[in-house]
Amino acid sequence: MKILVTGAEGQLARSLVDRAAPSDGIELLCVARPQLDLSVRGSATAAINAIRPDVVINAAAYTAVDKAEDEPDLAFAINAEGAGEVAAAASAVGAAVVQVSTDYVFDGRDNRAYNEAAATAPMGVYGRSKLAGEVRVREANPRHAIVRTAWVHSPFGSNFVKTLMSAARTRDVLNVVDDQVGSPTSALDLADGLLRMVIQWMDEAEHGLGETYHLAGSGQTSWFGLARFIMTECRKHSLPAAEVRAIMTVDWPTRAPRPANSVLDCARFAKVFGFQMPDWHVSAAFTVDRLALCGHDSQ
Repeated sequence: MKILVTGAEGQLARSLVDRAAPSDGIELLCVARPQLDLSVRGSATAAINAIRPDVVINAAAYTAVDKAEDEPDLAFAINAEGAGEVAAAASAVGAAVVQVSTDYVFDGRDNRAYNEAAATAPMGVYGRSKLAGEVRVREANPRHAIVRTAWVHSPFGSNFVKTLMSAARTRDVLNVVDDQVGSPTSALDLADGLLRMVIQWMDEAEHGLGETYHLAGSGQTSWFGLARFIMTECRKHSLPAAEVRAIMTVDWPTRAPRPANSVLDCARFAKVFGFQMPDWHVSAAFTVDRLALCGHDSQ
């Protein structure tokens, strides 16, 4: 099975490379800009036509949540129009498409974990652009799987865990929001889940297609809870670790609003594909372990 992954430099694409095994019958091709640039119309179509994959995993996205408030046109060009083009081009060559989406399609006002049937109500440009991308993908390619995830971290690229570890080298105290709750997710675990899904398509080509799924770390915590756990893990490795103090969202204003609760219910994915995400503590500890081994600025 030939899988094309967009956003080659991102956390998910690099995690897919890390986790994919040729013995599973997978040929993984990660494509980056300028060969495939979702902000440039026709770029995705040309790349997909040239490669003619069996599956496209669209891991490329505009993810600067605050900056999106000032660049809505670019955010929608990449996350909505670009996603739609990827899906349409995949359909034209007979490929299924996996569209990676976000917990930010919800407004966070519900006290329960969000399942796939929950009403969407994004609070900012980023969430609205990703939700628009979901709509475009559904319209363009019936052989789709939309997979929403949340709070992604990994040894690769830029993410909360790496930012926190870097900050601890120069600061004794870190103030972190404690009234936003979610499901921290390892990009490596996310890659494992997506690979499990597409490998099943080798035997059952239409299994689970045409649906939306949630795939995030098991359990929940606040940003403060995650930060405190990361600092504890850093101390185990004799890495710099700061004191973490809890603050409220009102004490840390941002350009874009964030959902107070974006915990995702992943039961549907587990039922359909037989894959359960690990507990977030285990996966966050693994990220710190790997960064401690390799040097947390090296990946």
